[in-house]
Amino acid sequence: MEKICVVGLGYIGLPTAVMFANHGYEVHGVDVNQKAVDMLSDGQIHIEEPFLQDYLNKALEKGTFSVSTKPAEADMFIIAVPSPIAEDKTANMDYIRAATESIVPFLKKGDLVVLESTVPPRTVLDVMMPILVKSNLEIGTELFVSHSPERVIPGKVFEELVKNDRIIGGINEESSKRTQVYYESFVKGEFILTDATTAEMVKVMENTYRDVNIAFANEIAKISDNVGVDAWEAIRLANHHPRVNIHLPGPGVGGHCIAVDPWFLVEKEKDLSQIIHLSRNTNDGMPQYTADKIDDILKDVKDAKVAVFGLAFKGNIDDIRESPSMEVLERLKAKNLRISSFDPHVKENKAAFQTQSYDEAVEGADLIVILTDHKAFKDYDPKTLGGTMRHKAIFDTKNAISREAYEEAGFTVYRLGDGKGNPKN
Repeated sequence: MEKICVVGLGYIGLPTAVMFANHGYEVHGVDVNQKAVDMLSDGQIHIEEPFLQDYLNKALEKGTFSVSTKPAEADMFIIAVPSPIAEDKTANMDYIRAATESIVPFLKKGDLVVLESTVPPRTVLDVMMPILVKSNLEIGTELFVSHSPERVIPGKVFEELVKNDRIIGGINEESSKRTQVYYESFVKGEFILTDATTAEMVKVMENTYRDVNIAFANEIAKISDNVGVDAWEAIRLANHHPRVNIHLPGPGVGGHCIAVDPWFLVEKEKDLSQIIHLSRNTNDGMPQYTADKIDDILKDVKDAKVAVFGLAFKGNIDDIRESPSMEVLERLKAKNLRISSFDPHVKENKAAFQTQSYDEAVEGADLIVILTDHKAFKDYDPKTLGGTMRHKAIFDTKNAISREAYEEAGFTVYRLGDGKGNPKN
């Protein structure tokens, strides 16, 4: 049985590892987080993802999955570590470098190294290759290297690992072909082979397109608030055009991809990425815009309390990386508002003023603010929810609830970009 070593057991690395472990390979997972390693060794997942526990259980039962903080000899090495941005909005390649360095002592003739992390174009050539040559293996003939970026969405990772098309960019054709052989064990989508730098560019482009589109939607929401148009309805109608696909507005953009990857292009070519740069600034400015709206709604309420619902960066997951909710909390704190925060998916208190009980969060509150469109929020009974509030008001930044149901329950309802019910109108 061929062996695969997966470095990085986060939201992408772990599902990928257990998927391979359930499709004919012996997999060794590696992570520097000792707590995560200990939990996985005991058969417990440390991140939330549908079906992940089942896949882990099956792999452990088969004996095809092991985990530690150190790499092991393998035939294929997958690097799936973070590639965040620094405070100055430049790419932090420390994790990529460290992960690549860690596998060098274990490389042997005929091995394959695959980078799955989303990275700036030329990372394979300029960052990884100078490290991999330390293996004393000839790159392209004795050691094969490629970039095959993940293209999945949290909450549907296993479905999309199988169904989505797979981009594979090798440093040469043989590297691409060898990579495809491994992923063919479970991928049903089309395989598209290219070179490494093009593959890197494609993944960054995909997320940048979405960021620019969301920035446009956020501008439409702001304009709609001022001119008295419901942006959500206008976007829905505009999207009936066969060549229009406008995304949805919100309190900001989060996660490890859309909020990060566009900066890779700005860093590479600042003068040529002005639309991208403006879009990033627009979306980064939405938490402040949201906080200002909240402050405006509560301007006549003395000693106001805000109950923030939703800490994850998107609905029905527990991932708070780059979440705009965290920025909104900080902005509200700066306005000296009393705050509570709640998220049904974030089981440990990781945010300011967080509680594990929505009853506790809303008690004595003057306003509920929905920042994440969790399904659970749609299912709450507004009559029960408002029972212990001081003032029954809700500000929905994600169009997540029924306005009519909440108004019938006695709530004053505000919605981002709906053009009505806002203080300026």
